[in-house]
Amino acid sequence: MNTINSLPAPVDPGKVLVTGGSGFLGSNLVQTLLNKGYNVRSFDRVKNTLEHPNLESLQGDIRNKEAVLLACEDIDTVFHTAAIIDIRSGSIVPEETRQLSYDVNLEGTKNVIESAMVNNIKRLVYTSSNSVVINGQPIVGGNESLPYVTEFRDLYTETKTKAEQLVLAANGTHGLYTCAIRPSGIWGPGDQTMFKLMIEQLVKGAFKALIGNGSACLDNSFIHNLVHGQILAARQLSEQGNAPGQAYFINDGEPVNMMEFSKTLVQALGYNYPGRRVSYRLVKQVFQVWEKLHLMIKLPEPPQTTLALERIGIDNYFSIEKARNELGYSPLFSTAEAWEQSMPYYRTLHETIRSRSKAGVKKKVA
Repeated sequence: MNTINSLPAPVDPGKVLVTGGSGFLGSNLVQTLLNKGYNVRSFDRVKNTLEHPNLESLQGDIRNKEAVLLACEDIDTVFHTAAIIDIRSGSIVPEETRQLSYDVNLEGTKNVIESAMVNNIKRLVYTSSNSVVINGQPIVGGNESLPYVTEFRDLYTETKTKAEQLVLAANGTHGLYTCAIRPSGIWGPGDQTMFKLMIEQLVKGAFKALIGNGSACLDNSFIHNLVHGQILAARQLSEQGNAPGQAYFINDGEPVNMMEFSKTLVQALGYNYPGRRVSYRLVKQVFQVWEKLHLMIKLPEPPQTTLALERIGIDNYFSIEKARNELGYSPLFSTAEAWEQSMPYYRTLHETIRSRSKAGVKKKVA
């Protein structure tokens, strides 16, 4: 592989389109690109609230091919981040939810690919997921040679896997160069997924024990490290570049146990970190039965999916060496530095959740 010092000359991404530009990843990507001086078009169902002379905010639905064609006009590089995230077991997902995920994650990606070709766009960076190779077995320092998962256990992995394959298969067609970025759990300012559930549990007083023995590790993708990797990939999408047709794991490069990783947040918000541990296998078995009862007798869904539990109970982390060697990627922020940047946001999110919880209690009492 190439060393960082011998990378092919990076290309200028030119005018950029970010699909899902109002979302967590999309909005951070838009802001960073603007900060770097690029002209950016944000495409999302929700209007982008950023104000900048080089930003064009276009509202539209990724499922609407005509809208996507319009969004792709006069664009040089597309960052495709729009997606529905649903990691519930496929067996408990309502049919309308399943159809929505397919329409957005797969059919929407088809619209982006076809529209990029019609508009003679040169580069397409697709935001995939590390889950496309996760099969329920431990992965330690996995690399991009791992095969795609074939037995899908959740809707997100199913649609992301199929969409990534479409994107990479399109590489080299009609002058379009494509690549896929595979983040791990994305966290940092703007996060409404990764730590929101934990904060809700803390507010309810439900975080009483640690799951597992603390030895299993995973990796995470701090939002600004991920955005950095995305832009580096775009700059290697050319005939001479390294990225065409390739997939890359982009993460913080610091595997950690999820329970230990959350300790910083728990204590910073003023809560006691639990000292008691419960068996991962036991909890997983309980939740598997719970999911079945949800289907059979309409018991409420369990608070966590079995896939989320695997993030705690078994090793699942990936090497970033390919990204280092072919993109020149190195995390901009260590985990400690990322926590320092993120804590003000998570404190605010905590106060918002706590206020809503108090308001809900008062309403019930009244």
